[in-house]
Amino acid sequence: MKLSVTIHRARLGPVEFKVIRPARPPVRAALVDRDRYLNAFLDQDAARLIGGLWTVAAASPRSLVHVPMRGNHAPAHGWPEAGTRQLDLVLLHHSLQFAPARWKELRARLGPGRPGTVTVPVPVPARSPAGGSPADDEARHHRENRDLFHQHLHAETLFMTGSAKVFRATADHFLDVARHGPGHAAAHPRNPHFCTRFHADAGILGDAREIHIEYCERWGPGG
Repeated sequence: MKLSVTIHRARLGPVEFKVIRPARPPVRAALVDRDRYLNAFLDQDAARLIGGLWTVAAASPRSLVHVPMRGNHAPAHGWPEAGTRQLDLVLLHHSLQFAPARWKELRARLGPGRPGTVTVPVPVPARSPAGGSPADDEARHHRENRDLFHQHLHAETLFMTGSAKVFRATADHFLDVARHGPGHAAAHPRNPHFCTRFHADAGILGDAREIHIEYCERWGPGG
């Protein structure tokens, strides 16, 4: 799978940061803060794109992967409740040690960037929810293990920080929605709901809330 991206570089003091964005940010995509957990609503193209960018994050430990989407329209069925807050998404490797509090400043310094293309290998579906053997699953629950996601919210943006291993192991959540969501919706018009989630019991979440990922075929005006 090939993705068209835009590559930006900007400095904060003596440090230069590289930010990768999709050349065409997803339109039928929304990330919603529901307090106890997070909801991602995606059509097929958006799910495939974000799955690819998830893999880009695994292969680019010195970059921030930014997915703008907080200004998008809601799905046709609307939000689960009023007053829902929409978010952008940033994926980054824990070794980058970027402070989310500096994101607004860095974002303001990003220019038009330069176009590029990245080739993304399609991940093999994991054999277990955590992406490995039972021994691997047990190791993931160890409190010093780094192969866990951590989340921060700043400047209307969700930061997903993790290791290359955990990004690779979880990209298929989005690709599964892209592969099976449209067929499920067509076969079950009265109950088109198709979803997956980053579950608390899967051993992939450290300081992070669950993420419910839902396929949505119909979107509101402008979406």
